[in-house]
Amino acid sequence: MAARETSLGVCAAGVLLAWLAAAVPVHEAFSAGAAASERAAAQIAAGEFGPALATARAVVSVAERDALLAQIAGAQAAGGGWNASLETAAGIDDERVRAAALSEAARAPIGSRGGGAMADFDSLIQLITSTIQPESWEDVGGPGSIAPFTTGVYIDPDGTLQLAIQAGGDRLAALRGLEATAGGNFDARRNSPLRKVSLPRLEKQLQLRAAARKGPTEEMEYLAGLRRIQYVFVYPETRDLVIAGPAGGWQVGAEGRIVSVETSEPVVRLEDLVVILRRMMAGDDLRLGCLIVPSQEGLARVKAFAEQSSQQPLKQGERARWLATLREKLGKQNLEVYGIDPGTRIAAVMLEADYRMKLVGMGIEEGVPGVESYLELVRRSGDAPSAMSVLRWWFTLNYDAVLASEDRTAFAFRGPGVKVLSENELLAADGERIHTGKSDDLNRQFAQAFTGKFEQLSEVYPIYAELRNVCDLSLACALVRRESLAERIGWSMAFWGDDARFPVRLGPTPRQVDSVIGYRVLRRGVLVVGVSGGVRVDPERLVSAGSIATETGGDVSGRRAASPPPDRSENVWWWD
Repeated sequence: MAARETSLGVCAAGVLLAWLAAAVPVHEAFSAGAAASERAAAQIAAGEFGPALATARAVVSVAERDALLAQIAGAQAAGGGWNASLETAAGIDDERVRAAALSEAARAPIGSRGGGAMADFDSLIQLITSTIQPESWEDVGGPGSIAPFTTGVYIDPDGTLQLAIQAGGDRLAALRGLEATAGGNFDARRNSPLRKVSLPRLEKQLQLRAAARKGPTEEMEYLAGLRRIQYVFVYPETRDLVIAGPAGGWQVGAEGRIVSVETSEPVVRLEDLVVILRRMMAGDDLRLGCLIVPSQEGLARVKAFAEQSSQQPLKQGERARWLATLREKLGKQNLEVYGIDPGTRIAAVMLEADYRMKLVGMGIEEGVPGVESYLELVRRSGDAPSAMSVLRWWFTLNYDAVLASEDRTAFAFRGPGVKVLSENELLAADGERIHTGKSDDLNRQFAQAFTGKFEQLSEVYPIYAELRNVCDLSLACALVRRESLAERIGWSMAFWGDDARFPVRLGPTPRQVDSVIGYRVLRRGVLVVGVSGGVRVDPERLVSAGSIATETGGDVSGRRAASPPPDRSENVWWWD
């Protein structure tokens, strides 16, 4: 038999022979009351996968049905039918059983049923990756990937070299078949006031894509265009746990951020969801955040320098050199991240948002109408704190309430999400910062103005809206933990919870940043202002027992009831 022609027109190892295994019908060897598992085992052994699937799907017990489907998926893969194996695995409800089935299928030898000579794919792959743009393959950090194919290799529409399997075993074709049903006629880029994203269904589709050696699609990376999380819904009847909010198309915006076409708000990101979900499910401490802190030694040098300088006014033309010396004395500020890996995207979002808020506070970056820098407030008032202090500004959660339906299957978040708090820290001679728990009027005025104009500031600086997305995700995932929502639907998060199966991209760990410091020349001398602070995300208070209010008007439960989940067999993971 001639070898099957590949997309490249090149056979991996000359001519490959395929043996056709004759189908052996299963005799009526079992009585009507025979166990389904025994029937399915006989059908699998005979290669009758269609009847075996019918037997498995007729089983009422979800656990037994999943076990049978896993056996069938493994047998199909062993027989070279990766396409069919992937489709069978897609019908397994329990993600732990599905993960085990996909892992077992991945270990099956690639080739047609009945045996046959296997091509020397390792040699071919080594030849290709060592001669065709050697620096472009994933083994050396490039974007390209390559894998064995029973009849050769082909290039997919993304320009990536992929494997294919003879006799219906094309993994990419299998994946596309699943995506055809998963996508349906929906358009994730269409604007929607309320889009629902099922977390278990999304995890399942990502798990299947990983088995087919593909990463997330754009729709998955950007959670079908969600730009806020306003609701969390539970559907025990379909084993769905849903986050919901406004959504629509996305594009690359300023500074390379992925933002909404409709509103220019940053979209919620899959990797951020997974990082925070892991954090919230890991233990009782739900806090995460960052700190930007000047060193104690640097503050001591600044205090001594400022006190010396204040004894006589600066001369004309000396201010630039004086300020440069001041910054040199302070040195760089230390960065700390807690609760999550400092190399995650979330850590970078928190640090950037905090740093740029301080730039606005010092007048280094422009605010918006109604938000004046602290130094401008000092200038207009003509007054300043009597003792040298370090201003402390930090972001934290700002939700008015978490509402729940009476049966606690629907939850809603109310409030803008983020606010800025302030404190004046006294500075000792050795540079130690002494917490006072108090904030002077001007310091408090800046923090309140920033909070009140948060929406307008987010339009100018989208990083603040990205921080709000982190806060939304943290509240939603904390709610999942405290209300045991995953347990209510039997979702174990086996794929997302395992970093080896679903790794999150990590960047270098940030350690220091240039200090934010400013000064203002007053009648009584020179005011030097240093800033510390950070981001503190602590959703415990909002989701603890007794903190969640029960809705009265039925709006929250009504949003849940509208557009219920599609049938699970459709493999749809989001809907409007």
